[in-house]
Amino acid sequence: MTNKELEEIIKLAVEGDKKALEIVISDIQDFVFNLSLRMLGTIADAQDATQDILIKVITHLSSFHYASQFNTWVYRIATHYLIDYKKSMFAKYPLDFDYYANDIRAGYIEDHEEIRMGMSQEELAKELKLSCTNVMLQCLDGQTRCVFILGTMFQIDSRMAAEILDMTPENYRQKLSRARKKMAKFLSENCGLSETGCCDCQKRVCYAIESHRLDPKNLEYQKLPRLEQSLLEDYMDSMMVFEDKMPVFEELPKYQCPSVVKAFIQDIMNSTHMKKMKQY
Repeated sequence: MTNKELEEIIKLAVEGDKKALEIVISDIQDFVFNLSLRMLGTIADAQDATQDILIKVITHLSSFHYASQFNTWVYRIATHYLIDYKKSMFAKYPLDFDYYANDIRAGYIEDHEEIRMGMSQEELAKELKLSCTNVMLQCLDGQTRCVFILGTMFQIDSRMAAEILDMTPENYRQKLSRARKKMAKFLSENCGLSETGCCDCQKRVCYAIESHRLDPKNLEYQKLPRLEQSLLEDYMDSMMVFEDKMPVFEELPKYQCPSVVKAFIQDIMNSTHMKKMKQY
C-alpha cells in the first residue's frame, strides 16, 4: 500500500467508513501485539495492552495529520503507553538482572515425568526458551527496554526510533549500545546456549512447572499463530551462534495478533458507542 493510498483509507476511516477502519487496524495489530509482548513479558498482559492501544488509535485517528509516517505515529502511541504501563505482572513484581541470575542458579529440581505430565523435556524446553527471553527483557527499565526492542528486535533505524521516543538519534544510539552490552553480559554469564553461561533450559523445566511459570497443559507460545512459521526454527538455530549475543532476540518468532483481541476490536467497531468514542 502506497502512502497516498494509506492516506485516503485513513481519511475514509476518520469519516466513519467501517471497512476503511478495519483495514487500518488489521495493518497495525500484529506489530502492536509483538511490541506489547516484548515490553510486558506475558501474553495475557500483551493482549490487554494491545486492546487498549488499538482503541487509542481508533479514538485519536482524526488527530493524525500526516506530518510523519503513520507507523511512526502508531509506534509513538504504543511505546509511550507501554513504557508507563502499570497493570502488568512485572510492573507489580519488578525484576532486575541480579535477581534473575540468582533465580537461574538456584532454579533446578530433579526431573520427574509426573511433573512434566507426560510431555517431553525437549518440547517444554522450547516453551521455556520463548518465555524466558521475554522475561529477561523485563530486567531492563521501561525506556531502556523499549530502546533495546526497537533497535534489536524491530531493527528500526536510529532516526525513526529517536522520533518515536522523543530523543536525538545520537542519544538513542548511545542508549541502545549500553543496553546491548548489558544484555550481552547477562547472556554470556547466565545463558547456557552461549556456551559460557550456567543455565540449561531442559534441566529447569520441572522447576519452572513447580513454580507455576510453565504449564505443560497450556504451552502458550507454541499455540500462538506465527506470521512466519520458519522463524521459530531459525531462532532456535541462531541461539547456538550468539554472534555478539543478540540473535537470541533478533530472530524471535513474530506472532499474529491473537483472535481474542481481534474479536474485541471487532465488537468495538460494531458497537453503537463507536461514534461517541471518536469524539474523544
